[in-house]
Amino acid sequence: MATVTKKAPPKASATADAKLAIDVLADRVLVQVGQAEGERRSRAGILIPATAQVSRRLSWARAVAVGPHVRSVKIGDTVLFNPEDRFEVEVQGEEYVILRERDIHAVAATRFDGGTGLYL
Repeated sequence: MATVTKKAPPKASATADAKLAIDVLADRVLVQVGQAEGERRSRAGILIPATAQVSRRLSWARAVAVGPHVRSVKIGDTVLFNPEDRFEVEVQGEEYVILRERDIHAVAATRFDGGTGLYL
């Protein structure tokens, strides 16, 4: 007859303090939106509140993780996306956004040597 021993579950405080590694799957990109997403200033210095409606304005964010099937975005790139097509997630008290690669409109990175990046 086999005996079964039960392990005590880990303490909640020990697992809550440990940082979890996040592995993004498929064609997903995990980005962090800058703190200036709410209020912003115009070129003339006028403060525009976060409650002001701007129709169809795209947002910039920094890629912090990419899935294995993502071809055009690398970690550290700045990406342009539609804020309506996003899923927000909170990890360790920080706000992140998960996007599909096809929902990204443009990539700004120093590794591009010029041109549009288009190929035939």
